[in-house]
Amino acid sequence: MPVPESATVAAELRTAIGKLTRRVKLEDQMPFGQAAVLGALDRNGAMTTSELAADQQVRPQSMARAVGLLMDQGLITRRAHPTDGRKSLVELSPAGQELLEEERGRRADWLARAIEAELTPEEREVLARGIGLVERLAAH
Repeated sequence: MPVPESATVAAELRTAIGKLTRRVKLEDQMPFGQAAVLGALDRNGAMTTSELAADQQVRPQSMARAVGLLMDQGLITRRAHPTDGRKSLVELSPAGQELLEEERGRRADWLARAIEAELTPEEREVLARGIGLVERLAAH
């Protein structure tokens, strides 16, 4: 069997990952933008609103509105910046951490059920070996 062209593999992989990502996101119960902000705070720790905007590639004004909504819901808290009195940091509240873990759990549960239902044991083994390859590509 001939080795497929890298460009062909790249296009098919991008399409498949996009479809899978969109399907998994259907399990979310909170808007994607809010979940993305909570996820960024979980990964990076406390951040300024400007840092969050840059991380999420949105305008600072848009992020300020999102931060306000998340604060109103009790999912994040604000505290003084330790070295710059003009700034403040936002971080996950315990309720935000709990909600984020629930969202991630729903996604993982759906994906585990899909893997179990759709793949043979041999295919699950191939998929497990392929995860490392995808991780290497993501790190490139």
